[in-house]
Amino acid sequence: MAFDIEMIKNVYAHFASRVEAARKVTGKPLTLTEKILYAHLSQGSATKAFERGKDYVDFAPDRVAMQDATAQMALLQFMQSGRSKVAVPSTVHCDHLIEAKVDSKTDLERAKNESSEVYDFLSSVSNKYGIGFWKPGAGIIHQVVLENYAFPGGMMIGTDSHTVNAGGLGMIAIGVGGADACDVMAGLPWELKMPKLIGVKLTGKLSGWTAPKDVILKVAGILTVKGGTGAVVEYFGEGAVAMSCTGKGTICNMGAEIGATTSTFGYDESMSRYLQSTGRADIAAAADTIKEHLTGDAEVYADPAKYFDQVIEINLSELEPHLNGPFTPDLATPVSKMKEAAAANGWPTKVEVGLIGSCTNSSYEDISRAVSLAKQVAEKGLKTKAQFTITPGSEQVRYTIERDGFLNTFDKIGATVFANACGPCIGMWARMGAEKQERNTIVHSFNRNFAKRADGNPNTLAFVASPELVTALAIAGDLTFNPLTDTLTNDKGEQVKLDPPTGYELPPAGFAVEDAGYQAPAADGSSVQVKVAPTSDRLQLLDPFAPWEGTDINGLKLLIKAKGKCTTDHISMAGKWLKYRGHLDNISNNLLIGATNFFNDKTDNVKNQLTGEYGSVPATQRAYKAAGIGSIVVGDENYGEGSSREHAAMEPRHLGVRAVLVKSFARIHETNLKKQGMLALTFVNKADYDKILEDDTIDIEGLLTFAPNKTLQIVLNHADGSNETIQVNHTYNEQQIEWFKAGGALNIIRRDFAAGK
Repeated sequence: MAFDIEMIKNVYAHFASRVEAARKVTGKPLTLTEKILYAHLSQGSATKAFERGKDYVDFAPDRVAMQDATAQMALLQFMQSGRSKVAVPSTVHCDHLIEAKVDSKTDLERAKNESSEVYDFLSSVSNKYGIGFWKPGAGIIHQVVLENYAFPGGMMIGTDSHTVNAGGLGMIAIGVGGADACDVMAGLPWELKMPKLIGVKLTGKLSGWTAPKDVILKVAGILTVKGGTGAVVEYFGEGAVAMSCTGKGTICNMGAEIGATTSTFGYDESMSRYLQSTGRADIAAAADTIKEHLTGDAEVYADPAKYFDQVIEINLSELEPHLNGPFTPDLATPVSKMKEAAAANGWPTKVEVGLIGSCTNSSYEDISRAVSLAKQVAEKGLKTKAQFTITPGSEQVRYTIERDGFLNTFDKIGATVFANACGPCIGMWARMGAEKQERNTIVHSFNRNFAKRADGNPNTLAFVASPELVTALAIAGDLTFNPLTDTLTNDKGEQVKLDPPTGYELPPAGFAVEDAGYQAPAADGSSVQVKVAPTSDRLQLLDPFAPWEGTDINGLKLLIKAKGKCTTDHISMAGKWLKYRGHLDNISNNLLIGATNFFNDKTDNVKNQLTGEYGSVPATQRAYKAAGIGSIVVGDENYGEGSSREHAAMEPRHLGVRAVLVKSFARIHETNLKKQGMLALTFVNKADYDKILEDDTIDIEGLLTFAPNKTLQIVLNHADGSNETIQVNHTYNEQQIEWFKAGGALNIIRRDFAAGK
């Protein structure tokens, strides 16, 4: 029996009529993406067509999902809204605060002790407000959502950029900041600019060493980390239909790495099989009644160039396994070219560690294909050359693979099984020796590979590949090993070749689990007390941000001019800082410490204009705040790419940064800044980035007539007494301008609730 089956049946009950209304107003056949979006308009059935990439649209998502690191701030904000219960089904998943160090049991117990205060807070606040709670060890949010909550044709938002994983089950699932989640849980519409559409036609069929992971690695190489910004990627074709549901999830998961709003696939037999295998035959039966509406119209797929803004075609029969990296997930190298690429770039070719699992690749199919290679170590007289780790995505998957003997096979090759949590994928990995910062190479089946992300070592070169290829490279211990053509020397001195991986789409004996780790909320949470100790260094109740003062903003100091890639990891690091995700003031001590200062090429080293001395970014900003002086951050292209973490917007806001001016933004981060009452601005002329000098004092003019599609002016007052004015763009609509004026979207929610609106 599925969770929230009545809600799902209600979505399906009006789906066909809303699709028909959308066809009528648009006057054309519809893609799957358009069907789901138009079926979830907050107004109900469509009365007009919306222009892609231009019109802001209000939607009514079906559910909200939050992981423990971001849930803290999201729920601290929701507590201020005045609501007594969430308006839509919502869940919290405890997966981010468990550090991978020894083994699953040891690490889980340590996390429960060290983060008990946070877990108790999340458990109680979930209990009070009607939110489903998944305990530590239950699994990674995206895998648990796929197994329990995702459904074809649904719309979900989640406080993690990899919420998009649920596209593998035919959803429109979008990563957002906690303020957006707060809106939806409070029963308000959720706003999104109508996305553009990228169609990816998959022909042929995967075979041998090639896996679904290689599809998105190839797409990332084509589109780059910003090529999907503002767009939904819709996969279709015979190759898509032939792929497993969890394989589709892997592809959608890494769509976050190309900046896509989300990715999705049409409902098919693989999704039906997965739903039935995970105890949701009732959803499959319901979906079957409207299945013609849960995929794109035939005319769309017959002539995709007519209906998508961009079309990519990939022949899966010709696709080669890929390795993407290092330091960016879009640097794609076919395995046959790695020897050449490694030599040309001077990459260390010895593989120190191979890591499989995470939210991206921890399905039963992934693990079964990897274990087929692990079995060959003993069978062919080999030894695993690199360290090897497995991170199961959920307790259900872990229990099932243990039952089926997979963990025993991995144990025989010396593998370490970590807890059912994010672990190394998000930097929660106590890797021995990482503090030495030695140059080395690792391979993993995760989704991101930014510098320092996995182990905190800026000199670790991380390459992303399928679980099968990661396993093969760990056995070989060599980045340039091509399992399609190369041999290995066994213990008898013989040259042996690894057989291609094989596996099961779904467990032949079915899934099994003793305790999935779910805690249902109280039917009536009105008497539940949520306590936050005023002396806590992990949790801090929020105070409202101050509203706009009603004037132009003058006298801002330049905090930092960030050079090159500046992700949310650079703005608000994870790793050891995760423990402060519920304490805004404490976590603000990591503000922009990973960003490179344009003026000296150093990290966490900027000039304090009040003293002339150089110091850390947060300390410098706190000095400005203490003096009552605002500041501005300047950045490069795709500023804020990566994680959805709204801390990257709340920290500068809390410490007194008034505006962020960049060449271009990643979607989620730009929205997060707007939600918190910040000014998110872009250069009209990107070359003006070069005009920003280290000692500039900056004015922002035009705020008295702040309006959509109207530029603002930035006055650069240079230290030599000269000044120059540059034009800057923004994407604020009328509602978002009100967020700015009110000091943040939450202030409006609180005000309207108090007024009985």
